Parts: sequence; C-alpha cells; structure tokens
Amino acid sequence: MKKILLFLFIIFTSITAHANETRAVWLTTIGGIDWPHSHGSYTQKEEFISILDQLSQAGINTVLLQTRVRATTIFPSDMEPWDGCITGFPGTAPDYDPLAFAIEECHKRGMKLHAWIVSIPIGKWNGAGCRNLRSTHPKLIKKIGEDGFMNPEADGTADYIAEFCREVTQKYDIDGIHLDYIRYPDTWGKIRDRDDARQNITRIVEAVHHEVKALKPWVQLSCSPVGKYADTKRQRSSGWNARDIVCQDAALWMQQGLMDAIYPMMYFRDHNFYPFAIDWKERSNGRIVAPGLGIYLMHRSEGNWPLSDITREMYVLRQYGMGITMFRSKFLTDDTKGIYKFTEHFNSTPALQQPMTWYDVTPPPAPEKISYADGVLSWEKIDGDVNYNIYCSDTSPVDTKNPENLVLAEYQSTSITLPPLKKAQYFTVTAIDRYGNESEVAMPSVSPQGIVTPVKPVEITRFMDSVAPNQMIIIRSIQGVPLFMGYKNQLPELPPGHYKVYSQGKKMKNRHLLGWVEVPMK
Repeated sequence: MKKILLFLFIIFTSITAHANETRAVWLTTIGGIDWPHSHGSYTQKEEFISILDQLSQAGINTVLLQTRVRATTIFPSDMEPWDGCITGFPGTAPDYDPLAFAIEECHKRGMKLHAWIVSIPIGKWNGAGCRNLRSTHPKLIKKIGEDGFMNPEADGTADYIAEFCREVTQKYDIDGIHLDYIRYPDTWGKIRDRDDARQNITRIVEAVHHEVKALKPWVQLSCSPVGKYADTKRQRSSGWNARDIVCQDAALWMQQGLMDAIYPMMYFRDHNFYPFAIDWKERSNGRIVAPGLGIYLMHRSEGNWPLSDITREMYVLRQYGMGITMFRSKFLTDDTKGIYKFTEHFNSTPALQQPMTWYDVTPPPAPEKISYADGVLSWEKIDGDVNYNIYCSDTSPVDTKNPENLVLAEYQSTSITLPPLKKAQYFTVTAIDRYGNESEVAMPSVSPQGIVTPVKPVEITRFMDSVAPNQMIIIRSIQGVPLFMGYKNQLPELPPGHYKVYSQGKKMKNRHLLGWVEVPMK
C-alpha cells in the first residue's frame, strides 16, 4: 500500500500547472460570512484588499462575488434594495459602491470578478428583498414555508432575472455573470412534468444569455449546478442530481452555447466525486469546467475531512484539464488544515484565464516599441479593450508558453517599474483581449543591459560539439512540440528547420534551454 501511495504521489505531483487555468473562489456576502465583517466603509475596503492580496498570493485568478444576495444587492440597483450586509440595515445605502470598488481592486491584481447572482431564492417572506418583489411583481413570487421564491413557472420570471443581469452588466465592468440556484427549490414539492420544468429553467438561462451577450459578448456566463449532472455509466447519483431531480440541464446549456462555463458544486469525495467530475468534462462541449470543492468540509464543525481529500481532487482536476473553484473564500484564507499553504505551492506559477474561443479567436496585435530605461519597462499602447501580460526569463527570446515565465497577468498600464535584478533577465510583453485571446510576443526581448535581439540559431552539428556525452537533452520544435529525448549519440536525423534544445536534469526535473539550433537545407 505504501508503494502504491508513493507512486500516486509521484504521478500527481509531476502534473504541471497549465498556462491557462481557471482558479476561482466563491466569496460570500450573505450575513457577511466571508465579507464584510464590519459596517464601516473604510474597514470594509481594507478587509477586502487584505482578502484579495491573500487570494492573489495563492494564485487565484477569479473571484465569484455574491452580488444579488436574496433579492437584495451590494450595489445601487434600480430594481432591488440594498442587502443588510453592507450597512447593517437592509435597504440603507453605504457611502461607497462596494461592487465598483471590488471590480477595481480585482482588476488591479489581474483578477477577474464575476457577479454571483442568487436567482430563485429571495429570502424570508417578510425580508426586505421578498417584500419588495411582493409589492412590485407579486405574480412572480411563490411562498414555501417561511421563505419566498421566484416562480420559474410564471411567465415573467425569466424576463425579470434577465433584466436584473442586464442592469449589472450595463452598469459595471464585470468579467462574468454567475447564476446560482438556477433550479427548482429542494422544497418545491412534486414536479408533475420534468420536461416542462427543465424547459422553465432553460427559458430563464436563454433570457439571461440574450440580454448579457447583446451588451457585452465577452462577459462570461456561468452557473453553479448541483454537483452531479445525472447517473453515469460509471456511477449512480444516489437519487440527487441536477438534470433529473432539480430540473437543471446544465449540460444542455453548454451544448447549446448558453453557458461559457460551469462551476458545479461538487462537495463530495471518492466515488461520489471523480466519475461525476469527468462526466462534466466529457459533456462540456469545449466550455470551461471548474468544479467547486467543499473545502469548508475540512473544518471540524462541518465534516472534519482530511486535507488529502481536497488536494487529491485538485491534482486530478488539473490532470484532466479542468479548473478549480473553492467554497468558500474564508476557509481558504483561514488556511483550514493547511489548504492555503498547499494552494500557494500548487499554484506556484501564475495562470491566465481559459480563452472563450467559441466567441472569438482573433488575437490582438503584439505590443510594439518595447523598451527599458531607468528601471522602467514600457511599451506602446494598443487600441482596443486589452490588458498586458509580462514575461521574464534568463534566456532570450523569452518563452511565453512556459507558465513559469509569466510574472504579471492582465496588467492594465503600459509601463512598470522593475525591482533591482540579481542576474541578467530578459523581459517581453503580450496583449490579451477580453475573450482571453493572447497576442504574439513583443519583439525584441529587452533587458536592463539593453535591447537583446533574438539569438541566431547555431548549426546543429557545431552546437552538439559543446554538449557532454552524458547530458540528457530534449529537442522541441519552435512551437514547443517534443521531438526527441535522449543523448546526442542517439540523435535521429532531423528535417531542415529551427529547433530548441533543452538539458534535462535528474528525476525529470530542472529543464533548461541550452540554445536554438538550425538544421540547414542540403
């Protein structure tokens, strides 16, 4: 057993981070359980900044911020009242705009902010949000027990939720609309026709998609479905799933292009987790899948799971090319059972967002006139709505396909002051648009020693004379495709072209670029 566990550890820890990977958290505002913990604007801002700094340090690049709480908001809405989490008094406005502040602070750090919209539940029957909707849209509301819900079977519900999402999208520079609880309530009772019920929920998604994409097609539309889509060939869902129980056909939404991403609430482990995570990936139609992990279940009062249950899931999701989302923010920043320290290590290199290539595949032009002077790296501004990625390496030209070389993502300015460098470093910049399309690299690379022109490839026969016989090497194409791994006396005949040669250290670690080589035409 120890040998098996060691083998699995080696396999998992050898899985490298992807250059494009969604790394998200749900940041809850209801009751201020994640944020805010106070009612003063200055303290709230300082607290939010501290949370973002921690999340950024842990490699998180996406914040799902609860924006519509229970038919109440954390921004000045024309449709619904303020939630009480901000001032302590429902319906009372603060002296600043929390959503605008949160967006600005996220963007400063190269992080995306998605407005998390709780769709169907509207809180206690006599709560501020439910009272407001009972007054303005009584035909859309249904009472179940002590709570109110938007009725997915009412004709105007889809239009109302879509109009709310339109308001948020129009007013704010958000990066996504994230629909939560876009399903029938658990307490609804008997659903007579599940096909009709699924269509009722899908109609809401269609209306939201239409309104959001008509305004800003680059805004990512996502949802957080129940963690298991349906029974699979691998595993039954034990009577609880998205499609057949709560009429939430999230796989269909991806197939029809209504959703750009899903963040399924997979607060399970072992056989209840892995088959269903893979099932979401297989049904994704190339869309983004970033399963939600129940890190709160590691807390002794919630489930007391060991850290290894979560870390194993993180490795497997990365292995299958999926993103990772954590519920909730506070359990991460509190370092519950060491999850924060592990995440720092797991996300040791930055990651860009996964591009929405189903909408747009045209990259912006590469930045021009890149220069370095008096400690400042600068370049010429590109027209359009773009940010910049800054790369650094100790070799030139800088390899932007290596995530270890990305030092700053989604930077908003066209210049940056660099810290003092202990050794020769080379820098370059790319542009990235709102869909996540990245430009070609700015050329030439620059360094504090001045502009460095790309290295002219050396003829391969002359280059190999300098490589030791016992030095294992890897040869890749210019595009990064591996072509050979071994020793120079095993080198096959290569077709004419240009290649990159790497040294390979022991235990398959410590790979370094040795140089660029050329196989000339005969």
